[in-house]
Amino acid sequence: MKLFKKIILGTVSVFALSSLAACSFYTGIPGRDGNSETTTVTHKKPNELKLGISISTTNNPYFVSMDDAIQKVAQKNNTKITVSDAQNDSATQLNDIQNFISQGVDAILINPVDSDAVIPAIKAANNAHIPVIAMDRGSNGGTVLTTVASDNVAAGKMAAQAIQNIVGKDAKVLELSGTPGASATIDRGKGFNTEAKTLGLNILSSQSANFDRTTGLNTTQNMLQSHSGVQAIFAQNDEMALGAAKAVQATGLKIAIFGIDGEDESHTAIKNGTMTGTIAQQPAKIGEMAMQAAFDYYQGKSVKKVINSPIYLVTKDNVDEHKW
Repeated sequence: MKLFKKIILGTVSVFALSSLAACSFYTGIPGRDGNSETTTVTHKKPNELKLGISISTTNNPYFVSMDDAIQKVAQKNNTKITVSDAQNDSATQLNDIQNFISQGVDAILINPVDSDAVIPAIKAANNAHIPVIAMDRGSNGGTVLTTVASDNVAAGKMAAQAIQNIVGKDAKVLELSGTPGASATIDRGKGFNTEAKTLGLNILSSQSANFDRTTGLNTTQNMLQSHSGVQAIFAQNDEMALGAAKAVQATGLKIAIFGIDGEDESHTAIKNGTMTGTIAQQPAKIGEMAMQAAFDYYQGKSVKKVINSPIYLVTKDNVDEHKW
């Protein structure tokens, strides 16, 4: 009788392990939840994939360009996508991502509102064995398959170098920083401030304008009232730079203004002389690269942990280049 029980238990155990192995082959993909024990990937063609796309805001031309590129890639490959606009609200983004998880998408592409606030959403996707791809901004926790972004530290450094080259070593500078907590804010600020210190730039003040044009205008007005002799303004994105340009125009002062992104309107402003330069990124390229990373993953190809999109300094000399 004991021998019979052992045989039954052994059979059940083998069956259970076989079942788990089968489940692992279907859903267990390395990197999804940090589980390195599973080594198989369920291969799927792009037209078999269903992806959830979470954009931080479509009220910014930069992210509209990224969204448009994703839509075009999806259409070309017959990939099913659902796009949500978090409207710059972390709680909305968390809810959107939870909906994607409930829908059982194959992968989630996230452009985080906040690199800390997005962590619970990414961990929830990890627990559901859904790979996550971060776009433009990274996450400070959870496991992502890859982060597709420009090198924001390098972009900040490039902006500081441009100010030093065009305005001068001891230039008095105001800085408009982005959304607090966003990795782009942290990295662009780090790159700019480190390089500015090395180059001897004099940063009079740094304040957040939340990557928003109107806030950039109002914040610049207040900063100009508090500081005299300002020679340059560095805004961590073009939307804030365009707001700053409007504030400067109203004063009649001659102040060099630099942004980051390279949107069409900033190119026009550079042509007209209301902006001095911008560090042009490629949001459409980021969207395309993120989609390709999802495709490559489900084809069993290697995906780098960080995929960098190129950046360029745009001034009057090359303003017709590097457009989105």
